[in-house]
This record gives sequence, C-alpha cells and structure tokens, in this order.
Amino acid sequence: MNHHLPERGSIFIARVAILSALVVIFDYTMKFSGWKIPFPWLPFLRFDFTGVPIVLSFLLLGLTPGATTSSVAFIAILVRSGKPVDALMKAMAEFSTVLGMALGLRFKKIGKPASYALGIASRVLVTTLANLVVLPSYQGIPFEMTVQLSPLLGAFNVLQGSLSVLGGYVIYEALIRRIPSLATRKFTK
Repeated sequence: MNHHLPERGSIFIARVAILSALVVIFDYTMKFSGWKIPFPWLPFLRFDFTGVPIVLSFLLLGLTPGATTSSVAFIAILVRSGKPVDALMKAMAEFSTVLGMALGLRFKKIGKPASYALGIASRVLVTTLANLVVLPSYQGIPFEMTVQLSPLLGAFNVLQGSLSVLGGYVIYEALIRRIPSLATRKFTK
C-alpha cells in the first residue's frame, strides 16, 4: 500500500484545508467582532460570510470539499458556542446550498443560473423542514407559530444563501481570471 500522496493529491488537500480555515476565520471574526448583521424581522437570525468559502470550495474543488468545509463550519461553531443544534443547522443550511448548486450545474445550457436557483431552493426547503422540527423541540416555539414564521425564515435563507452563492461566484470568477489553471469546470452565464 502506497502511503505517499501524489503532488496533485497534496495540493488538493491543501486547498480544502485553506478554504476550511477561512470558514473558521470568518465565523470567529464575525462572531467576536459583532459584525454579524441581524435579520430585522427575526433578530436571532444573523447574516454572515461563513458560506462564501464553502461555496468557493465547491466551485473550485467539487461537492466533497463543499461537504468537508460545511463539516468544518459545524465543528468550529460547536467549539465556539457549545450549541450542537445551532452548529448543525448552520452546516446543514450551507451544505444544502452547495448540494442544490451541484444539481443545478447538471443543466449544461443554464448551469450558473440553475445552480443559483437550485442552491437557494434547496437551502430554503431543508432549513424550513429542519426548523419545523428544531424550533418546537429545541427552542420551545409552538409548532403553529413555527409554521407562521416559516415565510420569514425562508426569506432569511434566500438572502443568506444569495450572499453565500453570489460571494462564492464573484471570488471564483476573480480567481479564475487571474489563475485560469484553478478552473475545474466552465459555467454557463
């Protein structure tokens, strides 16, 4: 059994590690600096940039690195907060975004717009279903009220998901213009 990783394997792992580190840096910086922006109608929800390096890892390296960086977000938030449900909800929201994006990229002629739309739709669907379970059982919010809050929760996830997807695409495209060898796929406008 060969325990030596080929150079390409080592570079791949290093890229995933760098993007994972960015997830941790963004999460900790935004939390401890007070830069997280509250969603006006549900201030316990806050916007952040943690999803940007997760989307970037997916765009540059694929779905498995997107899952890996989402898992790192879970661990970082859990270590920082001690709240496993909160950490799982954030990681699940971000991973469902990249999973939806991956499905959208299967549409060759409209890959980029489809990845955006399906990334956001997947995030909203997954977080809505998760909130229907988590808010009543973990937060003690009555199920009926949770259902009534669902449109606001969905709106937050559309906005937060858009921040992650658009931020990821903007950085990806800037990187590819400067370092074309990083491109692993071409996106349709």
